[in-house]
Amino acid sequence: MMEPHPEKSPVSYSINVRNLPAKGITATFTADPEQRRQLAEAHGLLSVEEFSTELLVRPWKKDGIQVSGRVKAEITQACVVTLEPLAARIDEDVSAILVPENSRLARIEGENAEIILQAEGDDLPEIFSGDSVDVGALAEEFFELAIDPYPRKEGSELDRPAEGGEETGGGPLYEALRKLKGNG
Repeated sequence: MMEPHPEKSPVSYSINVRNLPAKGITATFTADPEQRRQLAEAHGLLSVEEFSTELLVRPWKKDGIQVSGRVKAEITQACVVTLEPLAARIDEDVSAILVPENSRLARIEGENAEIILQAEGDDLPEIFSGDSVDVGALAEEFFELAIDPYPRKEGSELDRPAEGGEETGGGPLYEALRKLKGNG
């Protein structure tokens, strides 16, 4: 996460983390209609009716920060089978540790250094540069991860070939694939 984006996030919300109070600060924001339109366009959605987040940003260890909270959204996607509009709700936990690029926690020592990852363990800290962190972009990343990549209206199914027999029809794509496979 926190990879450089070619464009600024539609919900960009930078917080100066240089002198965070020990108890941290809360960043609460709600996307306006133009930001929601941009989110829908950026994530291939029909619309984003609501996008809001409340995040606690507090110091972590010597020079890092910890971001925790929730991102909530109401979205409309196209069903992958029928292309009908399909409403969905997102209510996702946000949790991340970030360290500055010059932190010793951000470096892996040695050319052949190994990183041991545990599937259920904590993620490695993300790296940020400068004195500010864009918590809006971070919230957008968790929003994106929560979007169902294959939304399907209840009860809708793709047509399947008849069992045990040769498929009839299938259209030009099916025919082209069959020729490539060598069965045609």
